[in-house]
Amino acid sequence: MKYITDLLEDAGYEAIHAFSAETAIEQTEMAKPSLILMDISLPGMDGLTATKVLKSNPVTAHIPVVALTAHAMKDDESKAKEAGCDAYLLKPIDTKAFYRTLADIVREPPILD
Repeated sequence: MKYITDLLEDAGYEAIHAFSAETAIEQTEMAKPSLILMDISLPGMDGLTATKVLKSNPVTAHIPVVALTAHAMKDDESKAKEAGCDAYLLKPIDTKAFYRTLADIVREPPILD
């Protein structure tokens, strides 16, 4: 999480952290971020289930979700897409692919000081 936060902040984004899917859902409803980076392997509710919840809620359905995972099995990416993820990135993170994905998904770039 620290590494991803550093990448985001280096690009001018602000990161909000959640340590569980349930907390992420609550924070998303309140903060309405421009992007959600969702770890698939979370304690309790997994990231794919959380994505389904977010995509079924009219308040959060429009927010793009990028799956971040170490799961690299054949069907994992298609499962993420079926759950509503807009993109799928493998860990360890390829920084070029990470920034390219953000640029492709987030319509408004961050405001840099």
